Amino acid sequence: MAAPGPAFDDRDGTIWFDGKLIPWRDAQVHVLTHALHYASAVFEGERVYGGEIFKLTEHSQRLVNSARLLDFEIPWSVAEIDEACRQVVHANNMPDAYLRPIAWRGSEMMGVSAQTSKIHLGIAIWVWPSYFSPEAKMKGIRLQISDWRRPDPRTAPTASKAAGLYMICTLSKHKAERDGFDDAIMFDWRGQIAEATGANVFFTKDGKLHTPKPDCFLDGITRRTVIDLAKRRGIEVIERAIMPDEMSGFQECFLTGTAAEVTPVSEIGPYRFTPGQVCRAMLEDFDKVTRAVKAAA
Repeated sequence: MAAPGPAFDDRDGTIWFDGKLIPWRDAQVHVLTHALHYASAVFEGERVYGGEIFKLTEHSQRLVNSARLLDFEIPWSVAEIDEACRQVVHANNMPDAYLRPIAWRGSEMMGVSAQTSKIHLGIAIWVWPSYFSPEAKMKGIRLQISDWRRPDPRTAPTASKAAGLYMICTLSKHKAERDGFDDAIMFDWRGQIAEATGANVFFTKDGKLHTPKPDCFLDGITRRTVIDLAKRRGIEVIERAIMPDEMSGFQECFLTGTAAEVTPVSEIGPYRFTPGQVCRAMLEDFDKVTRAVKAAA
């Protein structure tokens, strides 16, 4: 769900746009912007805890890497992007919020080729509570199985956080919500479990964590954080191909992502899970990590 409040083009505040902070409502692009027509845009989703941006440099580096996979270079360094993100947090006085950097090709050329289009960078911030309500987290959310599949990496730049790759995520989540679910799980082109529409997925069996190998979808920064937290607890983490029928043998399930943070799952299609000890441990450990970020701010 989007954050509650006014439309996103009509808010108070400031947005970092191509090197300077400008009034929110002035951050506009032309209707013939290449990114709007050909999805030549990459973005990041970042959480701010107590005024500090969680894993900021990792996010900024991934943004630069994503752009290169889409064959363009962002004209600001990782360090400069880090500093711009901090300026946005400070200027908007939002110590606990969601941050959205986005880079895109402009409107200098229209057509598939856009070799000389200017590369833009914008950074916005807004208050966005946990992706799912606390009540939903406690009981576990319900996921539908999507009809859409994550593509073969030979057909799309799947290692990038590219805008165009989220089209089927929007379609999947819209259908899931219309059908009474919270989100959807997506398989990949081989029929293996991939991810939810905006979060990675983990399963438990006999005290071990199992998670799909991210070979055709994003290796989430929150995903890597949770893997590290699990290993610190001595929990074995197995990254591998997981087939749908294996879900009948898993005990627990949860999602990880910047927006979702750590969210237990109770249902995926016909499969049922009971959020238990491992889910609770990962929720608590992730909460401690983010509270430590706040304490250091």
